[in-house]
Amino acid sequence: MPTFSALTTLADKDRAEALAGAMEDFDPEPTGVGCFEVEDGSGLYEVGAYFDAAPDDIALALMAAAYGAAPFTVSEVPETDWVAHVKRNLQPVAAGRFFVYGSHDADRVPEDCVPLLIEAAMAFGTGHHATTMGCLRALDRLDREGFRARNVADIGCGTAVLAMAAAAIWPDPVIASDIDPVAVEVARANVAANGMEDRVSCVEAAGFDHPALAARAPYDLLFANILKGPLMSLAPEMARSVASGGIAILSGILNTQADEVLAAYRTIGFSLRERDEIGDWTTLVLTCAQSV
Repeated sequence: MPTFSALTTLADKDRAEALAGAMEDFDPEPTGVGCFEVEDGSGLYEVGAYFDAAPDDIALALMAAAYGAAPFTVSEVPETDWVAHVKRNLQPVAAGRFFVYGSHDADRVPEDCVPLLIEAAMAFGTGHHATTMGCLRALDRLDREGFRARNVADIGCGTAVLAMAAAAIWPDPVIASDIDPVAVEVARANVAANGMEDRVSCVEAAGFDHPALAARAPYDLLFANILKGPLMSLAPEMARSVASGGIAILSGILNTQADEVLAAYRTIGFSLRERDEIGDWTTLVLTCAQSV
């Protein structure tokens, strides 16, 4: 049986949520309705609904007009093996010397690179998103400039690609953490797939709230590829956890948010070393002037 999607956007959270609520009573009844911000801080919201039968175009047009939304786009959604689809279409990524790839592309790994195997089914942190790519590029530049870290942590690690990248180029063990237990299991699976079980340890933690993280602080290098909100909340702990002269690589920050994040970190003893924009996203490389 085919599935149909109906999607629209509007630049007002309250009206978007109201439209999503109204879609619940649409005829034919949708099998699911969603409302979310397209990108954190963008102010643009998408409302979508799924149907077992094609929805009425006129009724959708009236609904969109009533809430000031863009016209709905209706599409038939084909039955898809999404893992196979991603494997076919997700290309390897080169970020500096790092080459992030899935096992289906093992024959495409260049000789002069640092290979990092991340399976396509483990999508978050595959290296394709600008935030992950920005962190990898920053790490590559730091190493080429002569910076060396003996103590590295990856906070909000996702697939642990950043932790593994650091472990691949420097000899000392790295610790990775994530608040999501599923992400921690994914990270451990990736660490095992790359033969780094003795180099990268993965723990479940909210921020820095884990004995293993506390025991190893302060860090020479700390990754935090999360979002603006958590980065702002974690700023005081970041300052306590990065050694004097150490570096924090922060990402998950929209370009429009970067100045606010940078200002917050400057007030607690960090200075800007480098700022890199890739598309809509910014990566900040900060030096800790003093431990707090």
